[in-house]
Amino acid sequence: MGKSLFIAEKPSVAREFGKALKVNANSRDGYMESEKVIITWCVGHLVTMSYPEVYDEKYRRWSFDTIPFIPAEFKYEVIEGVRKQFQIVSGLLNREDVTCIYVCTDSGREGEYIYRLVEQMAGVHGKERKRVWIDSQTEDEILRGIREAKDLSEYDALSDSAYLRAKEDYLMGINFSRALTLKYGYTIKNYLKRDRAVVSVGRVMTCVLGMVVNREREIRSFVKTPFYRVVQNLLLNGKNFEGEWRAAAGSKYFESPLLYKENGFKEKEEAEKLTAFLQEPPTELPVVESIERKKETKKPPLLYNLAELQNDCSKYFKISPDQTLAVVQELYEKKLVTYPRTDARVLSTAVAKEIHKNIQGLQNDRHVSGFARHILEEKSYSGLAKTRYVNDKQITDHYAIIPTGQGMQAVSSLKETPARVYEIICRRFLSIFYPPAVYQKVSLTTALKGEKFFSNFKLLSEEGYLEVAAFSFARKNPETKKEGNEQDGGEETGCDTELIKMVRELKKGMTLETDSITIKEGETSPPKRYNSGTMILAMENAGQLIEDEELRAQIKGSGIGTSATRAEILKKLVNIEYLNLNKKTQILTPTLMGEMIYDVVDNSIRPLLDPALTASWEKGLTMVADGTISSDEYMKKLDDFVSRRTNIVRKLNNQSALYGKFQAAEGNYKK
Repeated sequence: MGKSLFIAEKPSVAREFGKALKVNANSRDGYMESEKVIITWCVGHLVTMSYPEVYDEKYRRWSFDTIPFIPAEFKYEVIEGVRKQFQIVSGLLNREDVTCIYVCTDSGREGEYIYRLVEQMAGVHGKERKRVWIDSQTEDEILRGIREAKDLSEYDALSDSAYLRAKEDYLMGINFSRALTLKYGYTIKNYLKRDRAVVSVGRVMTCVLGMVVNREREIRSFVKTPFYRVVQNLLLNGKNFEGEWRAAAGSKYFESPLLYKENGFKEKEEAEKLTAFLQEPPTELPVVESIERKKETKKPPLLYNLAELQNDCSKYFKISPDQTLAVVQELYEKKLVTYPRTDARVLSTAVAKEIHKNIQGLQNDRHVSGFARHILEEKSYSGLAKTRYVNDKQITDHYAIIPTGQGMQAVSSLKETPARVYEIICRRFLSIFYPPAVYQKVSLTTALKGEKFFSNFKLLSEEGYLEVAAFSFARKNPETKKEGNEQDGGEETGCDTELIKMVRELKKGMTLETDSITIKEGETSPPKRYNSGTMILAMENAGQLIEDEELRAQIKGSGIGTSATRAEILKKLVNIEYLNLNKKTQILTPTLMGEMIYDVVDNSIRPLLDPALTASWEKGLTMVADGTISSDEYMKKLDDFVSRRTNIVRKLNNQSALYGKFQAAEGNYKK
């Protein structure tokens, strides 16, 4: 009887498969083996695409004579630093006694690519091959994945899209980087007084650079407009709240040119005149002219996908997206959470049926044990499948990131940041089993000397899920607590029942006390800079940046890059010094070099800066994975784009014009 070979993406995962299979395997060099089972591993990528000079030595020298470089057949080679492990894996794949291969690399496009390259280079033929697709590294999930493993051929379309993604990045990177360096490298080098200058561009990273530079230039060109608001401090049995003056119909300032919009003045002097008028004798008390009370409910947010988690971790913990991914990967490998590289924010119907198991395990977590027990006692998980948190149609490869309820012994050994990340995942998960938060929304209009003041506020009347969502670490630091509450629009937890009661008793014609009328100076605000978290979300939702409604609808659900690659792209832009990342604030800004590269691309291959193009390429890859279009169709379009754009750059003669743009950009940077 033949042996089954299990091939994982890394040694740690291989060990988990060994534990789950309960094989008494002997450790060998680069693999484990028992009587019936062999378990081996890659160490990330073992095989890569060959550089152009491997095809022909003439490609080593960068020249317009040798681009566009688009090979008819792509070449691949073993990565030198991992050659030994490749040889071990290759030998095992081709062993005569191995009759069935279980592919256990990460369940996604990149994991598929890692294995397929190894199989291709090893020349594997005539073996039964099965694909193991899992959502966590718990024993139950591993055994389910093995039990339900499908024939590898069912993932051929996913493999095709993976190969195409790599070819796309390769062809655009090589051809466009060479073309732009040849055309503009000398100009950039001389301007910056450097020995050399290489223009590095890519399908995704150049678009991201463009988004950051565009935002920075919007901020620079923004002209602040000051304005002055008149505010009345109202009292209700000792509780105070504000009423803001507006030039409503009947006001002597109605439609006045002195106004900034309808709620402020352009000049402070005019605001002072109004304030003096309202306070001069005979003094009056504000009269309630109208009051409107509405009940407003707020449901728990959808579950975390990687982008949402990266955004929150940037906000709460000031860590970069690649650091977040490393943390959640650690939690995944400790069996604490499900697969991290996911775009979905919902669960599958199948998972929903067994969700009580996840909740049961959380009874042993010190932060959320009480909530978990309450959910189990009330059986509030029973109707989950009928809620907005379960939707099979919104899941591609994996469902949302949730706690497994297993591996709890590992929680106590987590360092501070991983422990906090685990806590916010648990709280977000348990929140969905709690009722909505309920608010009393109040709209109040008061009148004073013919002028009207408007108050709009919300009072929390029922905490609902907000009780679960309150982070333990937020209570220790007022600033952190403030930030932590941002997830719920800034509302505070805790109900002011006394004030709610008073507001409910307010009626038209009643008078209110006031202790002051003040002037508050404000100014219009420029757009906010991206931080690492909001940048990840912007990449995920790139379609929103597209003005054309039809195209926006077409690429809905496709962003720039993927959940697995976005963090790495940002990291690369920082490493090559096109972007600056403030580690304390996580704010992203361009460097002078980054702005110069932007101007070069903007004047040569402008579509690279367009989110519509970048997202549409990603949409195309998804369509290949879905079987909607063929690899040949996609490749034909790619070849045409690369060839056409490379040849356009060849004919350009705009270096001197760019010099002026470089000077304009440099004026914003300290010497």
